[in-house]
Amino acid sequence: MRDFDVAVVGGGPAGLMATLEIVSNARSNLRVIIFDKGKKVSERKCPLAIKTSNGNSTTSNSKVECLNCKVCNVIYGIGGAGALSSGTLNLRPDIGGDLDKLVNDWDYAEELVSYVDRVFVSFGVPEDTLHVPDKEKITLLERLAAKAGAKYIPTPQRIVGTEIMIKVIDNLSSYLERKGVRILTETSVADIVRSDGVFKLSTTQGEFTARRILLAPGRGGITWFQKILKNLNIEYEPGPLDVGVRVEVPSYVTEDVTTINPDPKIVLYTKFYDDRVRTFCTNPRGFVVQERYEDGTIGVNGVSYRNLKSRNTNFALLVTLKLTDPYSDATELGKSIARIATRVGVGKPIIQRLGDLEKGRRSTWERIERSIVTPTLKNVTPGDIGVVLPYRVVINLLEAIKRLNILYPGLYSPQTILYAPEIKYYSLKVKTDKNLQTSVEGIFVAGDGAGLSRGLNIAAATGVIAGRAILQTF
Repeated sequence: MRDFDVAVVGGGPAGLMATLEIVSNARSNLRVIIFDKGKKVSERKCPLAIKTSNGNSTTSNSKVECLNCKVCNVIYGIGGAGALSSGTLNLRPDIGGDLDKLVNDWDYAEELVSYVDRVFVSFGVPEDTLHVPDKEKITLLERLAAKAGAKYIPTPQRIVGTEIMIKVIDNLSSYLERKGVRILTETSVADIVRSDGVFKLSTTQGEFTARRILLAPGRGGITWFQKILKNLNIEYEPGPLDVGVRVEVPSYVTEDVTTINPDPKIVLYTKFYDDRVRTFCTNPRGFVVQERYEDGTIGVNGVSYRNLKSRNTNFALLVTLKLTDPYSDATELGKSIARIATRVGVGKPIIQRLGDLEKGRRSTWERIERSIVTPTLKNVTPGDIGVVLPYRVVINLLEAIKRLNILYPGLYSPQTILYAPEIKYYSLKVKTDKNLQTSVEGIFVAGDGAGLSRGLNIAAATGVIAGRAILQTF
């Protein structure tokens, strides 16, 4: 059978949650298929190869290497990037996206976030993963942030861990298959056309038809997504680009803050350019990993585990760039930065000490080995980040690191390690109605790729909205 009621393109949190809403309804007997160009979550290799001299599990002294040098499983596959990231669920509607603005109702947005949390717990997220910052300690962090000219956003979180989130996604996808959902992995959708009241999908597994479409490709499919939107004449508007570096320091530099809030959200505006800079995806005692995109460009990300620990903490430091007419294609700007970085890094991310960046010189392995920080990502090229990132971005990053030293004493050190590039590809926003239906009737969107979210929790919530809306159309 190749005729379906609903086709979901993208098996990340948005696509999975939408599908769950459709098939869990007692009155629903809709035929649903999910396409994903990556593998099943159980087949996606953990991004870290764990090696010890005695064969036991990894300790802080063990050698940890990135496995995704040739085929990146961090971005693509069932569960999306969130499954092989730290698995952190931020339990605020305005963290990981602007859900409150999307639905124009804070209470409803909070209800959606709580619902998503309950669903993840029902599929295996441990109850003891919940972290709620203490009110008195929140005040302390707010004061420190204010001294830095920044804003700390207290956020209840579930710190799940990559190895646990993989099992949760496996439980969820297995449940969907038992409910009759067909999941086609390692399957790319080349084109979608509308014909005789249905949509025809051309895939690497042949032709399929569907009465409704949900496009939820995630950040990894942004180039494909733009092409499909143009082919279908779906309206969208350009959005901002987040570009920066991943910072790595000894865990003791950040632990006074991360013990209060494991993934602290800190936002500041730079003095000269007045640009927004934020911390993102903090991984206490975590690891830096490589991302590799379908066009051959590379990037970096961070992961953390419930049981596997390093001696370092890493976090993304991102500058938000807003483009205006006549050039507003932020996605292409991001890709051009990634192409330059990939070429300069000879197919690998660039690593540099903060002190070398300030002095305008490239790092070498000899200089990096003198650092007090032992990098957790080895498959990198020592170089000069100032060569690949725009001048404006570099100046913003240096100012932000210096100011954040108030919260993280020791962060503004010549020894601090930086990796580049870290780019978040959600730099377009599809125009939709309140049900996330596009300008083409029957096509809905959800998740990061559609510009509706910036993280696991809100991506999942947009999937819930779209899934409920799709169900209502039948």
